Order: sequence, then C-alpha cells, then structure tokens
Amino acid sequence: MKTKYELLAPAGDFSTLVAAIKAGADAVYFGLKEFSMRANAKNFAIKDLAKINKLCGKEVKKYLTLNVIVYNEELKKLEATIKKVKGKVDAIICWDLAVINLCKKYKIPFHVSTQASISNKETAEFYKSLGAERIVLARELNLKQIKEISKILPVETFIHGAMCVAVSGRCFMSQELFGRSANRGQCTQVCRRTYKLTDEEGRELKINRGTVMSAKDLCTLPFIDKLKKAGIISFKIEGRNRDARYVEKVVKEYRKAIDHKLSRQEVKDSLDKLKTVYTKGFSSGFYLGVPTSDDFSKLEHSAATLKKEFIGKVLHYYPSPKVGTIKIQTGIIMPGDMLAVIGNTTGIESFKVKTLEIKNKKVTQAKKGQEVGIKFPKRVRKNDDVYIIKKNK
Repeated sequence: MKTKYELLAPAGDFSTLVAAIKAGADAVYFGLKEFSMRANAKNFAIKDLAKINKLCGKEVKKYLTLNVIVYNEELKKLEATIKKVKGKVDAIICWDLAVINLCKKYKIPFHVSTQASISNKETAEFYKSLGAERIVLARELNLKQIKEISKILPVETFIHGAMCVAVSGRCFMSQELFGRSANRGQCTQVCRRTYKLTDEEGRELKINRGTVMSAKDLCTLPFIDKLKKAGIISFKIEGRNRDARYVEKVVKEYRKAIDHKLSRQEVKDSLDKLKTVYTKGFSSGFYLGVPTSDDFSKLEHSAATLKKEFIGKVLHYYPSPKVGTIKIQTGIIMPGDMLAVIGNTTGIESFKVKTLEIKNKKVTQAKKGQEVGIKFPKRVRKNDDVYIIKKNK
C-alpha cells in the first residue's frame, strides 16, 4: 500500500493559514496567544478555532502547539484551554507531561514535540506507552537513526526553515541577556547577531565572520526521497513567524518534491525559487552527517534574492471583471512590476502588473497619494495589503 505523506505547514495568522491551504498543505500547525513557542507570531484566540475549522474543512488537519514549559500557577488555565479546544483540533503538539496528562484526561490525540529531544528507540517506546500518536524527533538525528525509531511510532521531522543553534531547543541565551525565555516562546534570536571578541582591557580580536552562532536554514528538498525511505511520514516546515509569501513559496516547492520525482533541473529551479524568500543559506542539518563550519551563515540578515516592500492597500474590488483600485501609500507602481496582495481571507496572490489606469485613463506610473485602477488575476479583498516585489541588492 502506498504511503500517504503529510506536508505540514506553519500558520502564524490567517493570511499564512490561507496561503498554506491554497498552496497544497495537508496539515497546518499553529499556536494560541498563550502557551506558544512563537509568542512573537500573531497567533490565534480560541474563538478563532471555528473559522480555522471552516477554512481547513475535512481535508486539512489542524494541530495546536502547546509546547512551552508550564509553571504551577498556569495549570488551571492550561486545563481550561485544553477543555475548550477538544473536538476543534486534530491533535495537540506538546512535551510537558502535564499537557500530556491533560490530553489523555480529555481524550485529545497528542504528538510529542521536538522539544522532548526524542533520539532513541527506548524514549519512543516510552511515549508510545503514554499514548502518543506521533513523535517529532530531535533534530540531531541522521537518516539511519531515524529509520530505526520510525518502526515504533509514526515520525514527523522538520524539512525546511530556520535552525536554532541549540538544535532541539532549550536555549537560555535570550533569557540570560534580555530576560526573555526561548522556552516560553519569547526568543530574541541573539544567536543570529554579529559578535566581536573583546578582552577585559577593551582590545578587540578580529574574526573572519561575526555570526559565530547563526546556523544556515535547513533545506531537504534535494534529498526528500531519502527522508521517505527513512520512514518519515510527516514533513514539517518551520516558520510561524514568517509571512504568507514565505509559506506559500515553500509549501508549493515541497509539494512538488513530495508528490513527484524531480529531475536535477527541477530541483535546481525549486531551490532558486526557495531562495527568493527569507533564508540564511541552506544546510542539510544532521540528516546526512554532522554539520560542519560550512553550515553556519555568514550573514546576519536574510540572503533572499527578492524582497517585498509595502506599497498600499486595496481600496475597492469588483469580482465580475476582476478589477479594483489600490490606494498608493508609499513608493511607485509601474507596468511590469511584480505585486503581492496579502490578506486574512485572500492569503496571498502574486502577479505582474500589465496596465494601470487613473480616472479611466492609462498611465505609465502611479505614486503616493493616488488611487490606481488595476486588473487582478484572482480575487482579492478591500483593505488587503499590497506589496511590490523587488530584487534584494
């Protein structure tokens, strides 16, 4: 029987949720405003679950992340939250035993988070005995190690996105320097910064690159077939803090790689497209062997080949002719420009501008303060944000 592989996408807000669904995700994972490992993401409220269910329908699975460390004074609130989400999500991703016990109490399926650092068969057997339906393995494992563990429980692993220098989490740097705990979803990403080495007398030692703790992003697209052979059934994209453009692009390219055997040229084309959105360079992580110094980024910021810049908002939209107007709030739009429209219902729609009209007359450009008419290839909504896509110099 052919294995059904799951492509699991991040959703930090409704625009990324819709983008993930439209791009072909089989499942989405998201957090609530409380108990989220991505506190900086917009996240959702419990009242949003009805809308999330409507958008996902029966085809797209919904996994709620409750994977922070939990304190005594939060246990009642945690239980109240779990009671409220029962029947509204397909599973809860967690690792704290208090959360696991409450999932069992209210008969909610649970998947064990990568925060648990499951790296051997005995640990997998333990979580199986607790009733886990799936385990998200530690990131430090290679494909051979994964294959052995996958015989015990269904396995989920990360396939693309940012990699923490602490690998499977439990980093304390952000807490030490800024009082914001990464294990409570408040990471300030101090490992991404550029550093200088200074002695007690203030003398600086020059080092080749200052980003000494900044790992490149994980990218498994060139060897996705090897992950399948290792017994992985759920392929997870990191990025609950990323925007709809990132989520759409990454989901689309991995959808193709999971569903079809790509040629070398197709792999190259997909990698080029992945490079157009946020990245710090690509690494194979631990899958093919222990990372080397080449797996650390030389950049403090993104190496994406393209960037988006806010240009204005959709002011009106008329579905039948698929035309509307944009209120330009900054910058200039000209025919030939690439635009991206992002909204909670729209998700993301990207297209090249063919013509512009102001007061029913064709124009060669539209600038700040003007209301310009434009033809949209697909439906957008009033108040959607409009961005211009440019080359990143």
